[in-house]
Amino acid sequence: MRRVFGAKKQTEPPPSIQDASDRINKRGDTVEEKIKKLDVELARYKEQLKKTRPGPAQDAVKSRAMRVLKQKRMYEGQRDMLFNQTYNLDQVSFAAEGIKDAQQTMSALKSANKDLKGMMKTVKIQDIDNLQDEMMDLMDVSNEIQESLGRSYSVPDDIDEDELLGELDALEADMDTEGEGVPSYLQPDKEPDLDAELSLPSAPTGHGPMPAGNQAYDELGLPAVPRASIRG
Repeated sequence: MRRVFGAKKQTEPPPSIQDASDRINKRGDTVEEKIKKLDVELARYKEQLKKTRPGPAQDAVKSRAMRVLKQKRMYEGQRDMLFNQTYNLDQVSFAAEGIKDAQQTMSALKSANKDLKGMMKTVKIQDIDNLQDEMMDLMDVSNEIQESLGRSYSVPDDIDEDELLGELDALEADMDTEGEGVPSYLQPDKEPDLDAELSLPSAPTGHGPMPAGNQAYDELGLPAVPRASIRG
């Protein structure tokens, strides 16, 4: 059957925007290289025109330079056209990427919206308000318990603060009249005088007065040992 009707040819997929852009950029780079070569050649002809005198030789150099300049103008036109095509493809690519991003954003928002609706069904505002009221009641009860446990058993509740202040003023007046100053239990602790408590005697020195009597003493205050006399 294939010999009679022939086989269906497989169609190639159309090139993508990125493939077309890469192909055009490659062509643009090739044209740019040709323009650079022509610039080098034009610079060489310019130096030759400076060195040659007017005449047939100079005219020949000028004609060759004009030919190279025409080629350069042609390649520059092709380069500009290719760059414009690349610019258009980039705009289309940016637009396509923006549409894809918008589609992904919409899909994510739809999924999040569905999840939020499912979670909101399990949460009720009335339940939250009731929970908050119960928490406030529990906190009030807890504060009352803490206050009750923090009461002092030895201090009566009917003590008048003004009466306490009057007693304190009377106590200060008695201290001033007696001249005793502040009681010892209200005074700050003093550091003990270690030298006064120990009261150690000072070491004897040889510069003090000699003890009275006929006994001789040395420079350390000890009885001197008599020396034997040597007779000749």
